[in-house]
Amino acid sequence: MTAPALVILAHGSRDPRSAATVHSLVKCLRETRDDLRIEASFLDHCPPTPYQVIGKLAAEGVEEIVVLPLLLSSAYHAKIDVPAVVDEARSRFPSLRIIASDVLGYDDTLLDVLDRRMRAELKDGRVRELDALVLACAGSSDSHANASVTRLARLWGQRHKLPVTAAFVCAASPSPAEAVLKWRLEGRRHVAVGSLFLAPGVLPDRAESTARRAGAVAVSAPLGVSAEVARLVLLRYGVAGLDLLTLEPAPRPVIARPELVRAG
Repeated sequence: MTAPALVILAHGSRDPRSAATVHSLVKCLRETRDDLRIEASFLDHCPPTPYQVIGKLAAEGVEEIVVLPLLLSSAYHAKIDVPAVVDEARSRFPSLRIIASDVLGYDDTLLDVLDRRMRAELKDGRVRELDALVLACAGSSDSHANASVTRLARLWGQRHKLPVTAAFVCAASPSPAEAVLKWRLEGRRHVAVGSLFLAPGVLPDRAESTARRAGAVAVSAPLGVSAEVARLVLLRYGVAGLDLLTLEPAPRPVIARPELVRAG
């Protein structure tokens, strides 16, 4: 049995660094699992679309596809956009069996990546002392998604025995700058900001620039490509692949036998 193809569905950005990161992740995944067909696609801003990728796979004879939302948050894009893409893809390509996996989520293993990025930033900036942390993410109007960030921030603080605040660039508060200022007003002058973003782009840049203006001594790079992120992708893919086994088979076209068709 051939394994389902894996279509990575990223949000997309006008910033070319974002798409480059996604394509680098796909390259890493292909090197890890050279038995799988793995392709990148984007919801918005840059090609290819998921329909272009799925159409190409269908033309090549692929029968099963796992669409993996390359998202950290189970918020609007995961709840609305991704199901809409899958429904539309099933409509356009009825011979395919298509399922969406869970998003990556704010998994605890991402803290290992976050720590590596932070250590690199502290070394480059020759920062030797920290007395507070801020964990910055995109933010959402979905309170459950934001609560997941707060939980991860708490674990990060416990790991380093430092007070920590979760911060949100959009749709929630505090912002990264507000969180940094809060710590500084309490007398904590060595505040570092962790970037809980998958790739560089507009929002990570905004988080960094505003946090630095507020007095942050260090702002880590986004998570980017790592073995941990790749393993998390493959874990989500594997679970969805098992779920694919329970889907109803795609309908087969009905071909009428000529001898059974009466002349009008």
